[in-house]
Amino acid sequence: MPLDIIGVGYGRTGTLSLKQALETMGYADCYHMSEVVAHPEHSALWINAWKGEDPWEVIFHGYRATVDWPSVAFWPRLMNYYPDAKLLLTTRDAESWYRSASNTIFKAMKEGMLADEPARRERIEMAKDIIVDGTFGGDLDDKTTVLAAYQQNIDRIYEEVPRERLIVFDSAEGWEPLCKALGVPIPKVPYPRVNTTEEFEQRWRGG
Repeated sequence: MPLDIIGVGYGRTGTLSLKQALETMGYADCYHMSEVVAHPEHSALWINAWKGEDPWEVIFHGYRATVDWPSVAFWPRLMNYYPDAKLLLTTRDAESWYRSASNTIFKAMKEGMLADEPARRERIEMAKDIIVDGTFGGDLDDKTTVLAAYQQNIDRIYEEVPRERLIVFDSAEGWEPLCKALGVPIPKVPYPRVNTTEEFEQRWRGG
């Protein structure tokens, strides 16, 4: 099935909560980096995508949406491959995002460079290619460069994504704006609030 929604906001902008929200709204299943942990064979597919292949039918088989890395790094290609999909930008204050990313994603990747377990090692290598080097220029401690890349992604989205295909969403606002933009009823459950730093560490390590 084709993707209906492509998340274009970086990880730590509420993407795991959004994954759960979209699945609750009927967009199941929704892809996320957690799916790479659950399906170790996907790491090689993402590395191939980074080299120029388009393994989207294999990666997204059975999925209706995707958010977070690694797919966010490929949104221009995915936007063209799935011309009917909406592109969903999750927003967060840049300084707050950097602090959160530094304490979770960036920390996990630095520590993971020493991993012995093959699946985790391959996942780290994939993330290094796509996130560390491909997105942030190789130095996660260079705050100025990292924040510039964060803003450049947002600027590019506004420049290249047709207005009728773009949804901008702050997860702090909860269900109402998201459901309105997608034309679906508001679920009768609280909007998900998940993926604290502790939860992230356990999930990333495959725990």
